[in-house]
Amino acid sequence: MLNVTLICVGKLKEKFYISAVEEYRKRLRGHCRLELVELGEERLPDSPSQALIDAALEREGEKILSKVPKNAALVALCIEGQRMSSEELARTLDRLAVGGSSSVCFVIGGSFGLHERVKRAARLRLSMSPMTFPHHLARVMVLEQIYRAFQISAGTKYHK
Repeated sequence: MLNVTLICVGKLKEKFYISAVEEYRKRLRGHCRLELVELGEERLPDSPSQALIDAALEREGEKILSKVPKNAALVALCIEGQRMSSEELARTLDRLAVGGSSSVCFVIGGSFGLHERVKRAARLRLSMSPMTFPHHLARVMVLEQIYRAFQISAGTKYHK
């Protein structure tokens, strides 16, 4: 069974996001071992300078990389990443599992994204869309797409 880790910068507070995440955690139980890791977002003042943003991203990046499971295939969610369909994501997860990766780690950054060091460490940079989404919503969307990928691979009717 594949180990899936989802590292997220920022804590969920809204009940509707928490409820949606719990629903997908429940659905994924039969398909993978899922671990969710929440990391605190670095506090920045309103209208921070680029230097402050860069320093915060570097600190967040260090925390992220320290939580990535050893030998995990790292997938960084970033706007400049590769776009793929749900079917392509399913094939990618299947290839990772067949290729000997027993662990996949998805990373969602905070409101300023991910440090370049995290992106360079990633086996795959993945973009969900050219649109911008709140990172809390992105967490739900990624979990749904992981669930959908398992359903596609299993040939169920979930994905139409």
